[in-house]
Amino acid sequence: MEVFFYGLFMDHNILLKNGVIPSNPRTGYLSDFTLKIGTRASLIPSKGEKSYGILMTVDKSEIQNLYAEASVADYVPEEVNIMTNPHESIKAVCYNLPSELLTGTNTSYAKSLYELAKQKGFPNDYLGKIKKMTKTIA
Repeated sequence: MEVFFYGLFMDHNILLKNGVIPSNPRTGYLSDFTLKIGTRASLIPSKGEKSYGILMTVDKSEIQNLYAEASVADYVPEEVNIMTNPHESIKAVCYNLPSELLTGTNTSYAKSLYELAKQKGFPNDYLGKIKKMTKTIA
């Protein structure tokens, strides 16, 4: 199945450590959603925004096991259309935390995500949004 990852699960090595063997990684984005980082990351509907990530093919049972883990068990799968280069729309599943459960802040997570997103070559304006989340709000 096709799964769109937008947080630290974009890291191939993190997936492997968690028993997921992904294939066919492609950069893409989800329109009309914005990235929010609370304790962990989630995508929240937001007209006109784009959220970047990595689309991968994964085994359904592996992804179900991954999201059964306590720290991500509240994430809900949603069917989405991901735009990839060259502007191909692909149906995928994206796991999101319901907005009412998105609480707290995690600057350490944001810093790790910023470095990963930079490594993946995401657009500078998107990197700037993540970088703002790395700062502690006083």
